[in-house]
Amino acid sequence: MSSPTGPASGLPVRMPRPRQPGRHRRPEPLAAPEGAPALVLAVPGTTSAATRSLAEEVVSIARSELPGLDARIGYLDGDDAEFPTLQSVLTRAAEERTARYEQARAAGADVTQPDGPVAVVVPLLAGPDNALLRRVRQAVMESRIAADLTDVLGPHPLLAEALHVRLSEAGLARADRARLFTVATAADGIILASVGGEEAVQAAGITGMLLAARLAVPVMAAALDEEGAIAATAEQLRGSGSQQLALAPYLIGPEIDAGLLDAAAKEAGCSAAEALGPYPAIGKLALAKYTTALGIAQQPQGAPVR
Repeated sequence: MSSPTGPASGLPVRMPRPRQPGRHRRPEPLAAPEGAPALVLAVPGTTSAATRSLAEEVVSIARSELPGLDARIGYLDGDDAEFPTLQSVLTRAAEERTARYEQARAAGADVTQPDGPVAVVVPLLAGPDNALLRRVRQAVMESRIAADLTDVLGPHPLLAEALHVRLSEAGLARADRARLFTVATAADGIILASVGGEEAVQAAGITGMLLAARLAVPVMAAALDEEGAIAATAEQLRGSGSQQLALAPYLIGPEIDAGLLDAAAKEAGCSAAEALGPYPAIGKLALAKYTTALGIAQQPQGAPVR
């Protein structure tokens, strides 16, 4: 039994571990500030169980990186029943913030009226797509809720990593650069497929250069939504010496019809990798857009604290 001064004799005493001094001590875990705006993931494309599962996994990754994060999902083509629209999600976030403030005042707490954005809206897009981004902006405006809208997730080195993983999963690239083992079906030329016009192709090309450096093969970006662009890019790669091509979608998934990817692969006469989907980097990049918008510094895991 324990005594008033501590555990009885013979029982182990667990003492708090002392904080390691110096510049190499482990950083304190970052948590979302109290009352911080919600992160609202704006999901384009046709709603489905697969789309919801993908979006939920992305926000789950973001929550795991920032404890206490209020992360929500709004669909551009939602029905406000099973799939809430972006407008309704923003409206609900504003109503809940007001309700919390009023409850705190009723309880006698000394609180100030909330101001600033109710939410930070992060489009679930790897690259720019002006048509979809206009719809996101319109939804935010129509909600009449104060919300910040971030840029799309790419270009970014983490997306090059995700593309590499998807290609390796399909047997179209080496899984590990360090081991340098070969894959019989590995591609010697990659078509990076994007949607959103020329701006999207240029943005994909930046990530494509990073992917080319990882795989040591040529990578060229092309527009899925431009007739003949995929076939022309395939011809250009073959003309420069590539014989075994692969199609890598520079897409997260919901924003494009899967049939368009299949048609593009047939047009190019090559195999295709899966879309990026809920790869962990997608959730981390969505969170990075949120924290940057709020001016919250993220401490890289394992980095020394000066």
